[in-house]
Amino acid sequence: MTSSDIETIERATLAAVSPEAVEEFQGWLLPFDSGTVSRAHSAVPLRHVPAGEDMIDQIEARYRARGLRTVFRLANEACFDGMRQELARRGYQSGKPVLVQVAPVQAMRATSAAAPAETADVPDAAWAALFLAEGFDPVDGASRVKALSRARGSVYASVRENGKTVAAGAGAFSHGWSSVHGMRTDQAFRGRGLAGRVLAGIAAVAEQRGIARAFLQVEDVNTPALALYRRAGFETVWSYDYWRQP
Repeated sequence: MTSSDIETIERATLAAVSPEAVEEFQGWLLPFDSGTVSRAHSAVPLRHVPAGEDMIDQIEARYRARGLRTVFRLANEACFDGMRQELARRGYQSGKPVLVQVAPVQAMRATSAAAPAETADVPDAAWAALFLAEGFDPVDGASRVKALSRARGSVYASVRENGKTVAAGAGAFSHGWSSVHGMRTDQAFRGRGLAGRVLAGIAAVAEQRGIARAFLQVEDVNTPALALYRRAGFETVWSYDYWRQP
């Protein structure tokens, strides 16, 4: 990944999860949001270069002014070793790593031989209902629906049976990338390749828009999702942890 790739992925990420407000500050994006989507309220650098204690102080002040606890989203790269040490000294807690993965849209389109998921320019009630279904956290689901629905130019992919959405996701398109968000499959319909159809549906729109590269972000412990994404041509380009203020 080039420095430009990193920056455009970070900008495209926030365009897709659409926080309530975003400030750009000295090479960082500071999203502010009251919801549960971590990417929508965690400060992230646009380049993988060292940052000092003064930067932590200034970012903390900006979140404090909005009544929010500070969360940093830091790549697990050596350049951030000093910053991580300082955050740990201040009592910040880090979580499980998330993998940033990229793939050619063409490979993603070929994930499923079945008909790709249908897509719509706006999310409807049936699409949103899956995020609130049994087996999913309804508070987090409602927050994700709200954040993804605010994004401009996204599409909302659905596989439906008898009018019920049984698999869903959102595709966003900005800064030269297609990105995948909010992947969900109804518990009773897993193991049938429906998530692959969702990926194929999003990829089909990306191809129509002339976008050749895709990215997504997935927790490193999500084994079933990692297997699917591997089949879709995704490879990890970096990982990150969230560092949360106590």
